[in-house]
Amino acid sequence: MRVLIAGASGFIGTALVDRLTGDGHEVTKLVRRRAQSDDEVAWSPAAGIIDFTVMDRVDAVVNLSGASLAHLPWTKGYRTEILESRVSATRTLADAMRKARTPPAVFLSGSAVGFYGDRPGELLAESSPVGSGFLAEVVQKWEHAARLAPSETRTVEFRTGLVIGDGGAMRRVGTLTKLGVSARLGTGGQHWPWVALDDEVGAIVHLLDSELTGPVNLVGPTPATADRVMRAMAERMHRPYALAVPERVLELALGQAAEELLLASQKVTSQRLVDDGFAFAHTSVESAVDAMLSRPVPVR
Repeated sequence: MRVLIAGASGFIGTALVDRLTGDGHEVTKLVRRRAQSDDEVAWSPAAGIIDFTVMDRVDAVVNLSGASLAHLPWTKGYRTEILESRVSATRTLADAMRKARTPPAVFLSGSAVGFYGDRPGELLAESSPVGSGFLAEVVQKWEHAARLAPSETRTVEFRTGLVIGDGGAMRRVGTLTKLGVSARLGTGGQHWPWVALDDEVGAIVHLLDSELTGPVNLVGPTPATADRVMRAMAERMHRPYALAVPERVLELALGQAAEELLLASQKVTSQRLVDDGFAFAHTSVESAVDAMLSRPVPVR
């Protein structure tokens, strides 16, 4: 397939490009600078600028654009960037597809489990209603922008949780663990939706050929608590795991980011993806951490 990727230089995007090119697909990357090779196309998502004719030359578009949620603290200005970087990029892509003479057959647009908000005690599927909070609002607007793609383009919003790999939030966790200051966050009993990087990429590739549309939860098949994730890192890196940070301390230090990223409980099911035939390579968070730590590039 000919695949256009927005956010190709990011943590997930880099791994996805490697997988697609390794499988023999043709990848074109959208870049926010002057294009330097035949496989790059310049764009300015904030300004809504893109050469829409690129859409006539590709079979699928994968949207991974968006300011990192792991960048802390979430100041008022950065919260605006989190929202606008996602909505403007997605809207720019959808607009370009609508202008194309032959729109791409597939649009896979990144989304997040933040849609569900803090929902302890619930099993959350794609049919679950939207939750409350900043991230829930962001995801609603983000997914609405994706649905502006032309009707003939199969559109999927894949809702991702914590990606276990050497990047994003897990790089911070790895650094703290390596320093011996890993800690239980709050009670530790809150559910963190996780997915191994290999499975994140594998599921995106699967969705390129799937018939699924609409929201799809892209999380590991076995729910895990925050304590289980942090403990798995500490045990496998042979570091202590004896500290605890109370909820109040996290909230005072990080504010809304602590409440929505670290302390929110989201027991999310990926049954829709499994029923579609996707087989996870890593069915436990411990397996995902093992894969992360076995890569040539160590946790920094």
